[in-house]
Amino acid sequence: MTDRPTWFQRFLLPGFAFKAVVIGGGYATGRELAEFFLPSGPWGGLLAMGLATVIWSVVCVATFLFARATDSEDYRTFFRNLLGPAWPAFEIAYVLFIVLILAVFGAAAGAIGEAMFGWPPIVGALALVLGIAGFVTFGNTAVERLFKYVSIFLYAVYAIFVVLAFARFGERIGTGFSTPAPADGWAMGGLTYASYNIIGAVVILPVVRHMTSRRDAVVAGLLAGPLAMIPAALFFTCMVAYYPQIGAEALPSDFLLRQLGAPAFHLAFQAMIFLALLESGTGGVHAVNERIAHVWSLRRREDFPQALRLLVAAVVLVGSIFVADRFGLVALIAKGYRLLAWIFLAVYVLPLMTYGVWRLRTGRAARAAIP
Repeated sequence: MTDRPTWFQRFLLPGFAFKAVVIGGGYATGRELAEFFLPSGPWGGLLAMGLATVIWSVVCVATFLFARATDSEDYRTFFRNLLGPAWPAFEIAYVLFIVLILAVFGAAAGAIGEAMFGWPPIVGALALVLGIAGFVTFGNTAVERLFKYVSIFLYAVYAIFVVLAFARFGERIGTGFSTPAPADGWAMGGLTYASYNIIGAVVILPVVRHMTSRRDAVVAGLLAGPLAMIPAALFFTCMVAYYPQIGAEALPSDFLLRQLGAPAFHLAFQAMIFLALLESGTGGVHAVNERIAHVWSLRRREDFPQALRLLVAAVVLVGSIFVADRFGLVALIAKGYRLLAWIFLAVYVLPLMTYGVWRLRTGRAARAAIP
């Protein structure tokens, strides 16, 4: 007899896993926050974050409910049930997404290694590759433990960072929020940021197996948005101390840490960023492995071998790191993410929130589910 899922697995793990996917290279370093929220000013940026949080929670609830109703524990099964014969459209978009985000993660890891230790960028990127490959090789259990323990460390580090920032330059933060700034464009910034990151809800579908009821899916979905956005909002608040010049920094986190003048905490924060990159990359590659593992088990009636999990991870990771080395962090975030936002709105959010919700309301989701 299988153990009943714990309250943590049912309610908090989905939010931690979702946060693990979206925090990535640009969120953890502050680069995404500078790109999508800072142009609207301090208050406009917070409004954009609030909008993104609401979108995440609503779409996560619908995604988890639809996944439970159709017994979809990987993105291939989910989109076969949602899009029918058109499901390969999502597969193509996801391949673009995974290459782009892993390239961003590789660029961020390389930038951290260069800033902290003077390493060539490729060294930090390869260290990240080895870490991701190690975790995804051992499947769901190893990945979920990574999400849990890194999340605890991450929230603790962000909390300490906020305390130190307010102690060191709290007056500047207050001045930043009182400085007149254009607040226009915040809605588009929030919508764009939410749209390309919402794919995290289907990346983490393996955790849906822990949910025991529709209520679990609703509660977990509602919590997912705030759990993912709280660290970003705290970090953004600290960034306001150096608004607007911090917007030009490739690594806003490193800039703020230098202002703090706390070398030991500087190392701890950069370690947290590296672990955030690790859990985000692990979530994305694990989703690919679970998609292949599902088909493998259906056709061969056996588990997907660990050696093949490692091989898939190696191919995806190495290709993406070369993209990172070629284009760099700022260019990847500025150009690639906006395109993905519109693609995911078209092939995921719009169909789910119309056709998918209609099927849930009418009870057709479970009856029409494709095994």
